[in-house]
Amino acid sequence: MEVDSPVSGTVLEIFFQTGDEVHALTNIAAVGELGENASNLRPENMRPGNSGLLVKRITATDNGIEVPVESRAVNSWSMVEGVSRQSDLNFSISPRAEALATKSGIDTSGIQGTGPNGRVMEKDVQFAFLNRQPVTPLARTVAAEQNLIVPAYGSGIGGRVTLDGLESGIALPEAMPPAGKHRRAIPFQGIRKIIAERMLNSVRSTTRFTLNASADARSLLSLCQRLKENSELQQITINDLILFLVSRVLIGYPQLNALFTNNSISWSKQVNLGFAVDTERGLLVPVIKNAEDLSLEEMSQEARRLSFACLEGEVSPDDLIGGTFTVTNLGALGIESFTPILNVPQVGILGIGNINLKPVEVNGKIEFVSHIGLSLTVNRQTVEDSPAARFLCAFSQQISKIDSVVDITENLSMSNKEFKIPQCKE
Repeated sequence: MEVDSPVSGTVLEIFFQTGDEVHALTNIAAVGELGENASNLRPENMRPGNSGLLVKRITATDNGIEVPVESRAVNSWSMVEGVSRQSDLNFSISPRAEALATKSGIDTSGIQGTGPNGRVMEKDVQFAFLNRQPVTPLARTVAAEQNLIVPAYGSGIGGRVTLDGLESGIALPEAMPPAGKHRRAIPFQGIRKIIAERMLNSVRSTTRFTLNASADARSLLSLCQRLKENSELQQITINDLILFLVSRVLIGYPQLNALFTNNSISWSKQVNLGFAVDTERGLLVPVIKNAEDLSLEEMSQEARRLSFACLEGEVSPDDLIGGTFTVTNLGALGIESFTPILNVPQVGILGIGNINLKPVEVNGKIEFVSHIGLSLTVNRQTVEDSPAARFLCAFSQQISKIDSVVDITENLSMSNKEFKIPQCKE
């Protein structure tokens, strides 16, 4: 992500390397006059080093262009490693986190804090509590010494793993061989690491339930052909039509347009629609805000703007937050159906499959009709089977007649007031 410099001056020091994880509100570089001392701007949890970083002269401009003037090696700092948390004078923990740790019997010395300067927050303790393994101290020691896998559950009280439970344990596999001629090591960091953590958290914290269906796609394909023949509207894609229709159908099913946090369900009156974008750095989910108020043409323009920003690595953090429902489309890759992973705290995500021929009985005869695959995953903790099925049913029915739902002769300016909220016809 590029950040424009708000001031003009010389880059005196860069405190982090590309790919380093940095907490919010932490200084990442110092800008001033050549020869000025920047030591007071260095993050507290760093030590001196020498990475040969370059000094650059930059000028604050509207487009953030850097203008190099001169270069020389300067001292850099790197993160302190191998410091015991208990003996670290800078170790910090929030009062709420400390209270929860005491109540839950959690040792905070091994917790990696996610707050400013490594501060341990309440959510860090909660994560440690949910992922701790109930095992006796002796069993833990033996497992470490003999390199054994500790079972998820034991025969002790409350599923506690005892020494006897390790007898059938399996030795951990040897470490992966180092990168060489036939193997390339790829650092697991940055966006990739964040995505992995969020996916794991989604699976652990939700009760996923997926419904699969298909919808008659003849009307959808017909409308797409009409759009391609219109020079002003030919950039509108099938995915744009899907997003547009989802934003309208969701209004009638608030159970799915909701967030589930801290044992509280929050139904949203606005449809902030996220959609998955595949980038080289990983999967990003930009959000179309107030999607229910946009015309199809406006929806298409916003989706195109956000997609381009994601692909170019220029998407704003504000465009990646606030979603209430998500759509992910794998149809272009030939996937018929799949299990979309919830983007927590959202409670619903719709997966779009490819369009293929499906046998259908028409007047006593079998015809092959184009159908589009649909996969809806919901959090069964908050969304029951029937509302989820009705939403998918209503969406399928609207797909099957979308050429009558969207009137391109009126410049695609249909508003919610002109759109009758669909209900599933059973």
